[in-house]
Amino acid sequence: MAGPVVSGKRIHAAEPHGDGASERLNWLRAAVLGANDGIVSVAGIVVGVAGATAQRGPIFTAGLAGLVAGAVSMALGEYVSVSSQRDSERAMLAKERSELHQTPEAELAELTAIYAAKGLSPKTAARVAEELTAHDAFAAHAEAELNLDPEELTNPWHAAVASAASFIAGALLPLLAILLPPATWRVPVTFVAVLIALGLAGTLSARIGGSSVGRAVSRVVFGGAAGLAFTYLVGHLFGTAIG
Repeated sequence: MAGPVVSGKRIHAAEPHGDGASERLNWLRAAVLGANDGIVSVAGIVVGVAGATAQRGPIFTAGLAGLVAGAVSMALGEYVSVSSQRDSERAMLAKERSELHQTPEAELAELTAIYAAKGLSPKTAARVAEELTAHDAFAAHAEAELNLDPEELTNPWHAAVASAASFIAGALLPLLAILLPPATWRVPVTFVAVLIALGLAGTLSARIGGSSVGRAVSRVVFGGAAGLAFTYLVGHLFGTAIG
């Protein structure tokens, strides 16, 4: 479908021209990685315990503990990381606001130089800088110098909740796959369900990043299969020996 016409040129509706497209892709990529972590880590736990015992109780307890611990760890790590990033962004914005207040002429010259470096003629760059400064000097400098929007800084709470939710969504799959089938089918069903889920996650991740789907899927599927086989072997050997 054709997009709207702006200044005589048709804008392609399928292209991400809108503000925040890059940020939305980053959130989607983070959600896929969080779900992938949930699948792999909890699958390793439950398959390892299933290698040591056929009782549902210990498998469920271990899987649930892994799910909760993983979600809390992901949320806390994301909150700390994004909080640090937000603090840095606020510090840079505060410094820029101070410079605008103390040396407005030097900041105007700096803004002009930025647009001239992007290919505008000196006269056009000066006019653009002057008009943007007259409209909102702080926003203009934040965008041009820092690549930041003062009104849309990263939110650590949003990041923490999204990270925990994606981890839980991924972790539920191996937990249900190991608990629902009969004892003799638990491990095979979990293996198949996990590898299919990892393949889908690898496909989506490759689509988002624009990389090779086949390469991404093979890496994550073979890695996941090796990890599951190893944890099952460890659970079987050590669980039997200790028991």
